Amino acid sequence: MPVLAPNELKAMLLPRQRLLGMDPGTKTIGLALSDITLTVATPFEIIRRTKFKNDAARILEIVTEHNVGGFVIGWPINMDGSQGPRCQSVRAFSDNLAQISNLPQILWDERLSTAAVERTLLEADSSRARRKDVIDKLAAAYILQGALHAL
Repeated sequence: MPVLAPNELKAMLLPRQRLLGMDPGTKTIGLALSDITLTVATPFEIIRRTKFKNDAARILEIVTEHNVGGFVIGWPINMDGSQGPRCQSVRAFSDNLAQISNLPQILWDERLSTAAVERTLLEADSSRARRKDVIDKLAAAYILQGALHAL
């Protein structure tokens, strides 16, 4: 399935289906789930990356367990709007995911998502260890929430 525009993604969802937000990094994939009304994004889990096959198996388990109808994948474009090496990596992740799942997906601009989440955690006086443990899934929730607002 090709990457869609947000309104196309929403049109393809069945009632009560959720969206799974993803922040794919080099070492982890932060995950967040929407509620069934597509209003609120909640941080969910962090997958420690190994092989794509293993990572994808966990993603597909979540799809089944939580009635996920589509994916919102963080798109790490540069501040000037250009696409760098991380975009290539995320595009490959998206393409690989499309090979194993026919669920629709969108790539969502994630500029400054990690910085915004880190700033919030610093303001909450979270320890460095705590920030490291949660930042990826919080960034996924931030990305997903932005897409939910656009829907």
